[in-house]
Amino acid sequence: MLFDSTVRRELARSFGVTLVVILTIVLTIMLIQTLGRAAGGNVAPQDVMLLMAYASLAHLPTMLSLSMFIAVVSSLGRMYRESEMTIWFASGIGLARFVRPVLRMAAPVIAVVILLNLLLWPWGNQNSTLLLERFQKRSDLSRVAPGQFQTSRDGNSTFFIDRDSEDGRTGRNVFILTQRGDSEAITTSAKGQIVLEGDDRFLVLDHGQRNETNEKTQEKSLARFEEYKVLADSQAMRTADQLPPKALYTPDLLRNPNPKNDAELTWRFGMILASLNMVMLGIGLSASNPRRANNWNLLFAMLAAVVYFNVVNLSQSWVANSRTTAPLALLGVHGGVFLLAIGLMWLRDQGNRLCLPRFKRKVAAA
Repeated sequence: MLFDSTVRRELARSFGVTLVVILTIVLTIMLIQTLGRAAGGNVAPQDVMLLMAYASLAHLPTMLSLSMFIAVVSSLGRMYRESEMTIWFASGIGLARFVRPVLRMAAPVIAVVILLNLLLWPWGNQNSTLLLERFQKRSDLSRVAPGQFQTSRDGNSTFFIDRDSEDGRTGRNVFILTQRGDSEAITTSAKGQIVLEGDDRFLVLDHGQRNETNEKTQEKSLARFEEYKVLADSQAMRTADQLPPKALYTPDLLRNPNPKNDAELTWRFGMILASLNMVMLGIGLSASNPRRANNWNLLFAMLAAVVYFNVVNLSQSWVANSRTTAPLALLGVHGGVFLLAIGLMWLRDQGNRLCLPRFKRKVAAA
């Protein structure tokens, strides 16, 4: 039908342009943030692009939902401003008739959102978490760049080393400044190496000395050693059972119900329902006055989208804090928005029915 094909073509064009713009903005922001973390020593430089790919998968459902919502509001808003909607209304087509072509256009997008939220979202978070943890839980010696001072993970130690091995486990001219409470210790050694014992990593120093000062009592001590063994890292990598809820697959969350897992399920299913509600809400929010050349309807629609997404995150925190259950949160938030969207379309249709007789009388008089 001409009506359906016209609406879908208009929506597809607007959706493509909007998605490209949003992707460009979000990817630029994520690149700046990831490069900042890499410069601060929290991310390995060689993992920047990989972490950006995982972050893009994590934010893609929100970007798709927002792009579809903006496409609906901008496309139908343009029809209002150029009086195309007046022609459709005068032909006996109400605003509710736009639901079918809009949903047919949005159905593939919603299907992709479901796939991303239920499958790729936990997969990307799991890989991103393990990648960051693998970098953070390296031994302190292996994190030190030759000729540069580097702070340990806990912030209590500062290292300087000249590395002389390809595996990064052996170095020469080791300097370690350690501060714990009122005690400050400076340890120097001609050579140091990393020794693995089970899940623990020990830093073994050869032929050095240790100067320790108590800043409160000003007592000092000096000790020389042939071999000095320091625990560098005692934490092993987390297993799958210790991963955060956002990194667990949906069946695992369903098999292990608790407030944290239920909150994650509330967010995942909530984003799916939000993508559908945003499309329905956009149909009612797209109305504008053709005599006023402005985009206030788009501004109000964006404000509504921001409030809606914040309420989705708020419902997740409610479930996590055991203030409500996941079914009640989903029904209350998304059911309420769905009724609001239906009511808004009904009010627009009632207004059109009241205005069309006057419009027809003016046309006849002219």
